[in-house]
Amino acid sequence: MSGGGSDLFEGVRELIRERLTETCLPSLAVAVSRGEAVLWEEAFGWADREARVAATPHTLYSLASISKPITATGVMVLAARDGLDPDRPANDYLGEAKLTARVGDASEATLRRVADHTSGLPLHWNFFPEDEPRRRPSMDETIRRYGHLVTAPGERYQYSNLGYGVLDYVIARLSGKPFAQFMRQEVFLPLGMTRASVDLHPGLEPYAATRYDRDGLRLPFYDFDHPGGSAVYASAHDLLRFGMFHLGLKLRDQKQILPDSLREEMQAPTATADGGAGYAFGWRIATEYGGRRTVAHSGGMDGVNTTLVLVPSEGIAVVALANAAGPLPFDIAREVLKQLLGAPQKPEETGKAEAEEARPFPCPPEWAGEWQGAVHTYEGERPLTLRFQPDGDIHARLGEQLWTLVNEPRFAEGWLTGQMNGDLATADANRLPYCLHLDLKLRGDRLTGAVIVRSPPTTRLDSALSHWTELRRAGWQEKL
Repeated sequence: MSGGGSDLFEGVRELIRERLTETCLPSLAVAVSRGEAVLWEEAFGWADREARVAATPHTLYSLASISKPITATGVMVLAARDGLDPDRPANDYLGEAKLTARVGDASEATLRRVADHTSGLPLHWNFFPEDEPRRRPSMDETIRRYGHLVTAPGERYQYSNLGYGVLDYVIARLSGKPFAQFMRQEVFLPLGMTRASVDLHPGLEPYAATRYDRDGLRLPFYDFDHPGGSAVYASAHDLLRFGMFHLGLKLRDQKQILPDSLREEMQAPTATADGGAGYAFGWRIATEYGGRRTVAHSGGMDGVNTTLVLVPSEGIAVVALANAAGPLPFDIAREVLKQLLGAPQKPEETGKAEAEEARPFPCPPEWAGEWQGAVHTYEGERPLTLRFQPDGDIHARLGEQLWTLVNEPRFAEGWLTGQMNGDLATADANRLPYCLHLDLKLRGDRLTGAVIVRSPPTTRLDSALSHWTELRRAGWQEKL
């Protein structure tokens, strides 16, 4: 273990030790700064249990979705240097495969809307473990399969890893370099982040923390079809430096890769995210800790939970990284900020009134009856029928398969969500067990949205694959 930090954090340090013992979490690395001063860097536990490699503040951790503000920074480097326009359509920067608007106009799916999750791209994540023969397709093929805008650009916030796969592809196409090479040369090294990499740069493998699953077993290395959303590794020390750059500090050993205007633009929210927080160009913006504005992102997937929180008014950056899933990084970041700010731990949501409460039954009368249509897959159309019954049950049938119930249906703000059984019969879907999740909006005489392949949460390296769906009202209807 490597140590440091003042007595200010002794209570937090003891809490980490207790929680690691209680939860069997392999390790946690923490880094904290205020202004240009690093207040605390320390790691606890094992980067690799089997090899008895202790974690340090310089151990590389898989960051999961903290990759997003890092990739967004790469996009802005191209905006500053090579004329990329964040408000131009994403399709202007893509190759043969383009984003397809099933609702709205694809020209309104700008890079900024891709970055703030309002482009219309749906829920998506897709893992490719090295111990399976299946490998990720080209980005053109991924866009062809899943790059469908299921809501109109600007209509709805929907967190989508696929959007950041599109952004990393734009970086590679415009720069003429592989995404990993561009990020290393134009972001990591200029910021002094020598222990940072997309996936693992050759030579860095011995310094990376092993990812462990919920049962404490080593996970195989895995890849994504959305590297820009999920594939970055960094040490706590280096991620802290990234945070200090985004606080506007002018560290002597960092190159100022963005003008202040673009760095600040990245932190100006353009969408309202879940829970009422804002989402900007790769950052989640909230009001927390006694009314202070925070700029943050977290990450979570198999073998990973991470958080990075910036408090610009105080010049504070906090990093907490773990190599297994669990809430400890978030709890520790809150405890650190409580020590520094003496503020309430509970976030204060801002900017949006509470949404209409979702309700189960009965279904709204305008939904009643039978709806027929299809689920679009890259291997062809799959007929789908939904029957909204007078007793409140929703019956569903995919193709010629058996009728099934839609479980846990909820109606809110014109949307229906629920789960059903069914087999889409595509190679991508059928590699893991799954249920089908409905996410459909009533648009007059149509139901449109997505049918999403979702593996159970207990499945190792689960997936979420969304498919455009459209249904129209049929002649069948019970007398209500």
